[in-house]
Amino acid sequence: MTTRQGEAARALLSYVASLGLPDPDAQLMAVVVAIRAARGGIGNFSGADLSALRLGDARAAVDALRDLGWQVDDVLLDGDPATPVPIDVPDLVDGAGHPLPLGKNMRSRVSGWTTRALSAKPVKKLPPAARLASLFLAAHSTSQLLGQIPSELPEACRAALPDLLRKGYLAELSEDRCRLAPVVRHLSGRRPPTEEEEAAEPSESEVGTVPASTRFRFSAEAWAQWKISASPALRRHVEAVEYCAVCALEPERVAEAFMVPGRPQPCPQKTKTAYGEWKSRHPDRGMLAAEFTVAFRAEHAHGPSYTQLCAGLNWNLKRTLRGLVVRRLLANEWLTDTAPVPWTLRPGQAARAQGVTLPQARGSAAVARARS
Repeated sequence: MTTRQGEAARALLSYVASLGLPDPDAQLMAVVVAIRAARGGIGNFSGADLSALRLGDARAAVDALRDLGWQVDDVLLDGDPATPVPIDVPDLVDGAGHPLPLGKNMRSRVSGWTTRALSAKPVKKLPPAARLASLFLAAHSTSQLLGQIPSELPEACRAALPDLLRKGYLAELSEDRCRLAPVVRHLSGRRPPTEEEEAAEPSESEVGTVPASTRFRFSAEAWAQWKISASPALRRHVEAVEYCAVCALEPERVAEAFMVPGRPQPCPQKTKTAYGEWKSRHPDRGMLAAEFTVAFRAEHAHGPSYTQLCAGLNWNLKRTLRGLVVRRLLANEWLTDTAPVPWTLRPGQAARAQGVTLPQARGSAAVARARS
């Protein structure tokens, strides 16, 4: 869907959630009927359509819609399943205050989306509550697959969310957030990301690269094998990050940062302009960044990620601008790292010339001077 079609899909689901229907059976049927009736208040629906929804109690769902004033003929339940039956939805008759003011093409697109979403392989055999939940989560997900679990999600659907994770419809699930699996990317409602999501996604450990999160599948066995194959020095660094009690990172995130190559991150002109404005307000950015990496390493025994650096300095930057800021710090040699290894930021040559060095570097410099 386009962004506007995603808005229409979310409006459809909000409308159905507001109807006060008793269960997911009735709500799921209402979604399909409502989008078909969005223009003119009459939607055609057949017995075959009803069977395809695989409701637990189709007759009870029809009765629930009738209780709302929707006019559903008994032929839908008892007649020829191939014959379309018009269902009148008084709320959707054209007029002021129409809850779904959609054009013909928009209505058709969203109707097609509901059909594809409900028949998606990970969910098509799940109970109605899980399939209805899949609609809500897809509609409330960004093009980067980040999803918000909306407050209007029916409770029965909320209880079914673990099923979506188990079946591979979701890649991640938390109390109020989720991430769609790449296999259902085409169902995303392209919800605009919040500022918080823009700042945090992707949760990269290196600015200038974007880990291929949508392709990564964590395997403890593969991760252990990767560490075995790493050099002793790299393995020590990996384990310093993985077992850092201060960072307390999930193994999946650490594994992805080390195992998945990044790809170049584009830098649009507006980001370059924003960087110029930000730079003029932070003339001491280089020294502050270098000093922060020294303090961070003393506490964590490894360098900060690029996100941790900016957060620690209270540089509240969107992802693309954050990337440009740290790339410039590296280019100007205030910082250096061991690219492409993540969590390796430390003072660069310009900072060292000003006396900002790691403790071991200071010790090495003193030994060199004594030997000379």
